[in-house]
Amino acid sequence: MKFFQKEMILPRYRRGFHLITDQIRDEFSDIKSIDIGILHILVKHTSAGITINENADPTVRQDFESHFNKSVPENAPYYRPNYEGPDDMPAHIKTSIVGNEINIPITKGKLNLGTWQGIYFCEFRNYGVNRHIVLTAYGE
Repeated sequence: MKFFQKEMILPRYRRGFHLITDQIRDEFSDIKSIDIGILHILVKHTSAGITINENADPTVRQDFESHFNKSVPENAPYYRPNYEGPDDMPAHIKTSIVGNEINIPITKGKLNLGTWQGIYFCEFRNYGVNRHIVLTAYGE
């Protein structure tokens, strides 16, 4: 079995849902040497997440952002920690809902995603910073 691991630093993204599928493919070419395996992606932050969803229609990303902002609003009166700003506690809740890790099958050196699936990096802070993600691929 082969194992490959790389830590990527993502650029600063504005708050929202951002497709990073191509960036991962381009920066982690070791996937090509795996015939059958798994790519595990971990976002090393508590206020950003990762998910798989629609990769063609950009309005999907806008609707996600709108829905999450309505479902988990800023400045809710019951939030206690707010020393990092009004977006801090909602960002942590959104990360818990979306999650900060995913697994994707690798088949014949390629990510085995559906036709309309892409990998979304989810920035939940108003002013994102460079985010670190760990890519671990393993298989034969």
